[in-house]
Amino acid sequence: SHIMSEFVRMTDTERDQIDQDAQVFMRTCADAIHQLRTEAHKGVQSAQVKEHRTAVLDFIEDYLKRVCKLYSEQRAIRVKQVIDKKRL
Repeated sequence: SHIMSEFVRMTDTERDQIDQDAQVFMRTCADAIHQLRTEAHKGVQSAQVKEHRTAVLDFIEDYLKRVCKLYSEQRAIRVKQVIDKKRL
């Protein structure tokens, strides 16, 4: 309990900044994946290498989508809590 009493909660401004930064970061990652996808096959002769690169990029893109979904779910919980507090 002593540790918890020293714990400082984040402000709404700090949470909003984290949300904004997270959205920018996710957009940057999506753009980077798209750029990698366009460059992945340049100069590659082997079909196996092309297939491997495509599979890796698909995996990375899927992972980013799952992270974005988790982020959206957590943000929705926070928004719901804010709305509930305003109702009270």
